[in-house]
Amino acid sequence: MTTYRLHYAPDNASLIVRLALEELAAPYATVLVDRATRGHKAPDYLRLNPNGLIPVLETPDGPLFETGAILLWLADRHGALAPAPDSADRAGFLKWLFFTANTLHPALRLTFYPGQYVGEDAGAQTRLRAHMQGEIGHHLDKLEAVAGQAPGWFAAPAPTGLDIYVAPLLRWLALFPVGESGWFDLGRWPRLHAMAEALEARDSVAAAVAAEGLGPQPFTAPRHADPPEGTAT
Repeated sequence: MTTYRLHYAPDNASLIVRLALEELAAPYATVLVDRATRGHKAPDYLRLNPNGLIPVLETPDGPLFETGAILLWLADRHGALAPAPDSADRAGFLKWLFFTANTLHPALRLTFYPGQYVGEDAGAQTRLRAHMQGEIGHHLDKLEAVAGQAPGWFAAPAPTGLDIYVAPLLRWLALFPVGESGWFDLGRWPRLHAMAEALEARDSVAAAVAAEGLGPQPFTAPRHADPPEGTAT
């Protein structure tokens, strides 16, 4: 049986991949990427992911990066966590998975690291953060509406890669930036709250909580990670 190698840092995007691997009961080993020493920019890591971002999943097909790509590859390889390629539900799942990867997730990065995009001017950073928080609210409104349509591949009894992707994003919106997350209240999106709460009851999440020190309600009542190794920031 294939054993994957997940290059991870606690409470980073690698958490999403860890949740998928746990949900699939796929054997894997972890390799800590030490953010405190900028391990994600080290030459050995850059050979796996030249973009210098976390995560990387080493597979029999070579190293994979980009969270959405990893989720889709795992789903297709294992026949779970997504509608099958010939399913009529596949199109709907794919468009919202890529919306999450290409629109929602980058909006968080703009909110958390505005200085990387507008420089050191504090006023410009504040304006960008405020704008992106409004945009994120609109993005979550759309996902709330999708969940309300009960499509079977999001916010359904059995989680898919879309649930596994969205729930950690909800966590980070409640925690970051430190002192700047008061705008976010998951109760504004009750279907997303219910999805996240249901996910918290699964063994896959319990395993991630233990491995990364996430706390008992990592999505609906998150607290900052206290990992047994490494650092989240």
